[in-house]
Amino acid sequence: MRQAPRIAMVAGEASSDQLAAHLVGALKRHLPEAKFYGIGGPKMQREGFESLWPAEMLAVRGYAEVLRHYRAITAMRRQLLRRLLKDRPDVFIGVDGSDFNLWLERRLKRNGIPTIHFVSPSIWAWRKNRMNRIIQSVSHILALYPFEPELYQGTAVKCSYVGHPLADVIPLEIDQRAVRERLGVAAERPVIALLPGSRQSELHFMAETFIETARLLLERYPTLQFLVPLVSRETRQQFETAMWKLKADELPFTLMFGHAADAVAASDAVLVASGTATLETALVGRPMVIAYKMSPWSWRLMRSMRYLPWVGLPNILAGRYVVPEFLQDEATPENLAQALGNLLVDRQARAGISRVFDGIHRLLRQDTAQKAADAVLPYLLQKA
Repeated sequence: MRQAPRIAMVAGEASSDQLAAHLVGALKRHLPEAKFYGIGGPKMQREGFESLWPAEMLAVRGYAEVLRHYRAITAMRRQLLRRLLKDRPDVFIGVDGSDFNLWLERRLKRNGIPTIHFVSPSIWAWRKNRMNRIIQSVSHILALYPFEPELYQGTAVKCSYVGHPLADVIPLEIDQRAVRERLGVAAERPVIALLPGSRQSELHFMAETFIETARLLLERYPTLQFLVPLVSRETRQQFETAMWKLKADELPFTLMFGHAADAVAASDAVLVASGTATLETALVGRPMVIAYKMSPWSWRLMRSMRYLPWVGLPNILAGRYVVPEFLQDEATPENLAQALGNLLVDRQARAGISRVFDGIHRLLRQDTAQKAADAVLPYLLQKA
């Protein structure tokens, strides 16, 4: 009797959980008896994934923040490695999280277990010296962006461009008026969405700056409304604490649990923390200002390794500055308010940005879950 395929996966971030959940669903359509297990979040678990540890343990960002949790993370990774070497899954899929997953993948590959890395490590942005580590660790890369396969030409690593699942999920055209009606936002009122991050560590550095930016904007545009989608009870509490500290309870904030795409679709412009949310904002088609802050020590290390002039995914994909970026000391309320104000008054600039974003959306719309499943299936079917 043929044994059911066994697929081990690790996805620690909220964005990785979403990517992995789409892939699990697509693989189950081909192999409904397959078993999925490892470390994953709630979206994966709704697809039947068995998470052996809480995915939240991996959801830390920045060198200083990772160091504080280093001992617990490495202990968990060693335990998982022992489990996988004993159980020997048919394939291991590490979803993003390269610092955690490449270590694991290298040891699994060395022991004859095929390793697939879903999301190419950002060797095009920094840390290009990791290519040798990737080659030693990974059998196959599933790349989200069309320029990435070329980076692996001439190496032993196979790389397949699969597109980005957000481009499949988000419609090419969204009716802003209909979204506003659903959210109870006046059709004629100017609206800015504030996306200060999905992690508590991001809110620690970004919340007060975003609130002060809103206060400055209201001095120029007193009818503004701000939509603030927050992903968890903890991040909402952090934002509310920052509002209380800054005596900003009177500001026209509408705090939302999730629904970031709706908040962005209802807005005229967006202030967003650098990360996957910048891509989501671009796919919805809204102009944005990108901001990011982290601990000074983490920033010094990251700045020393960075060589691309952009950090925001929309600018990277466009290959030029399409939207403003303000990082670390430059991410002041004054700079952010000025840049957002410029977007609010310049309709022509907003239209030009939307055209660029439409091109990015069409380029990334590839039926990603199915393409990724097609790349993974040969590793499973050859075991049958």
